[in-house]
Amino acid sequence: MTMNTQAALRPYDVVLVGGGIMSATLGILLKQVEPTWSIAVYERLPELGAEASAAWNNAGTGHAGLCEFDYTGENPDGSVNITRAVALNEQFQQSRQLWASLVEAEILGKPDTFINPVPHMTLVHGTEDVDYLRRRQETMSAHHLFESMRFSSESKVIEGWAPLLTERRGLYEPFAATRDSTGSDIDFGALTRQMFEHLESAGVEIHRRCEVRGLRKNNDGSWQLRIHQFTDNDRLTRRVDARFVFAGTGGWALKLLQQAGIPEVHGYGLVPVSSRFLRCDNPEVIEQHDAKVYGRAAPGAPPISVPHLDSRVIDGKRALLFGPYAGAIPKFLRTGSILDAPAALRPHNVAPIASMVKSNPGLMWQVLSQVTATRGRKLAALREFAPAAAVGDWSMVTAGQYAQLVQRAADGRGVLQFDTEVIAAPDGSIAAVLGAAPGAATAPAMLLEVLERSFPRYRRIWAPRLRELIPTLGSSLAGDARLARRTMVRTAETLGLELPNAG
Repeated sequence: MTMNTQAALRPYDVVLVGGGIMSATLGILLKQVEPTWSIAVYERLPELGAEASAAWNNAGTGHAGLCEFDYTGENPDGSVNITRAVALNEQFQQSRQLWASLVEAEILGKPDTFINPVPHMTLVHGTEDVDYLRRRQETMSAHHLFESMRFSSESKVIEGWAPLLTERRGLYEPFAATRDSTGSDIDFGALTRQMFEHLESAGVEIHRRCEVRGLRKNNDGSWQLRIHQFTDNDRLTRRVDARFVFAGTGGWALKLLQQAGIPEVHGYGLVPVSSRFLRCDNPEVIEQHDAKVYGRAAPGAPPISVPHLDSRVIDGKRALLFGPYAGAIPKFLRTGSILDAPAALRPHNVAPIASMVKSNPGLMWQVLSQVTATRGRKLAALREFAPAAAVGDWSMVTAGQYAQLVQRAADGRGVLQFDTEVIAAPDGSIAAVLGAAPGAATAPAMLLEVLERSFPRYRRIWAPRLRELIPTLGSSLAGDARLARRTMVRTAETLGLELPNAG
């Protein structure tokens, strides 16, 4: 393999590293507010949206706090705390508004090519969990953002919601479920590709099979990126300059920030977690289930390991998945290297990662137990959701690779972060999004924060256009029931989703 060097012809205003949903969304926002800026995208794979954004590499959940236990908690007095669920739902409403605006502007195609209505459910077993789920639903449905949520502990009602949950289920153990009809399933791969198609038609340069291998600061404050461009028989090295760099590369973003040498990344580490799903191959079974059903995670386990039975719509066809089953592959990306995790270790993050591992035995045990689990044990986990599941109807498929964020606390210990976090240099020249959940579903909210922190002097200039795209920007949907309902109805009608129902 030979290697040539090519100098950049001109600096870019913006370079987006990675061809996933984060880069695509940020590219859309920037092109809307600054259409004359020069933007280039560099993706290491031949296709865009082929890593964590790809439809088969994630569960496609439009995370809105409707079904995930991790976003609610119990207060000391026994009441249910829904603060995080409310915040998550507000973020997802911003996503719906942006996508609706892009559909209306014909930037995105027909809504059902990337988003479809799928109810979100929560399933629990045992007297204590049934009681908690009832109290959780009572608290949440009293809030206007969750007024469509219903609860039932009656087998006949749950059978009407999702027949697979009740078929051959014994009556000796109490079980219950909640259901919210406003939930959605999203093909983030299709959404990503549609965004990039528009960006390319608007003059954004998109370079595939190009891997950013180095970053260094120029004297004028811009960045020089060293890029390996792969062809069938060769590898070229290019160097390009950019005023602003965004690392939308999943776990690899940590490596790029470390190469950039910004102090804001000190103390951060990542724990890579691979995932696999059981996929149903029987069309008759697939047609019986229309819901995303979430259960409880094992003690100490991260949100991305919560078991769930998911109805999917991919390329116009219905599918059914159950999982995820965690694995221990030290890659930050599915197509990454087994050296990713070791190479990201630094003196400032070794101790936080080690202390996090020591203080989270539940997480370590859960990963180990799932890595060593037999097919029989994996099917047993499925049958807690679908008791009648037949062995021959399901096959194991490999999904995406995720990186759980570890942050150094004030006392030096490592804390496992269960949210997505923006990391940005104070001068606004480089930024990234780290963390696995809620991830793509709240990409617009995350990237609005990137704009806020990286381009503060443009805040007032961009505000009118951003409010056209996201009309409630700057307003509180949690505090304004009338505005929230009006917004949810408008986006539901545009995106073909279920209308909120307070009845």
